Amino acid sequence: MQAYPFNALRAFQTLLKKEVVRFQKVAFHTIAAPVLSSLLYLIVFGAAFDNKIEFDSSVSYSQFLVPGLVMMAVLQNAFANSSSSFIQSKISGTLAFILMPPIPDTVIATAYILSSALRGLLVGFCVWIVTALWVSPTVSHIGWIVAFATAGAALMGALGLIAAIWADRYEQMGVIQTFIVMPLTFLSGIFYTVEALPSTWQTITRINPFYYLTDGFRGGFIGNFETEPWIALTCVLIAVLMISTVAVALLKSGYKIRH
Repeated sequence: MQAYPFNALRAFQTLLKKEVVRFQKVAFHTIAAPVLSSLLYLIVFGAAFDNKIEFDSSVSYSQFLVPGLVMMAVLQNAFANSSSSFIQSKISGTLAFILMPPIPDTVIATAYILSSALRGLLVGFCVWIVTALWVSPTVSHIGWIVAFATAGAALMGALGLIAAIWADRYEQMGVIQTFIVMPLTFLSGIFYTVEALPSTWQTITRINPFYYLTDGFRGGFIGNFETEPWIALTCVLIAVLMISTVAVALLKSGYKIRH
């Protein structure tokens, strides 16, 4: 019998396609829910604070808020994609079909992270398009927008993979989402500037990696950065590398997967 050499690239393409097809099957739910929630945030907070909070003579509060809402949608959907897909495979037992072939752990992790990033970016783009119907869009530095959105989506894809490896039940994923992801997201400056906070909360916010994502991403739209974008992007990329390395290490060890 002829032995065919293992093709890691083909394995990566197959895994990536599987994940993309999976969220395409629930495309309406995937896109409609975050778009609706972002619109509600925009309508409520925009109506309440548009004429009461000023950041710059050329930027309204709603224009300040929209990039934060887009980034929130990117982060939450990237995390949801990898975490829900992986833990579903664990619980149903179909994960064995991925682990049995000699697919390198880096290939598995990369496929999950990249597919999560694609979903996060797609949802974020849809949120921005819909909110542009209510608020005049501003774009100052497209390069920073793409860089921070991509880095944030990759970061949350890797974090979601780690969470799914650790969790044994769907309920545990809810705990991580509620007590870790949501607080970090809301403390990242989505609804406010850091300068408006007391000094203690400013310090807490500045050690939150999500803050640098939100600030850099928003700066790409309104042209005003609270932190030097190169420094912020470097911090985020270091976090992406560290978390992705941990995800690959957990896959290699078989933690809560093979034992």
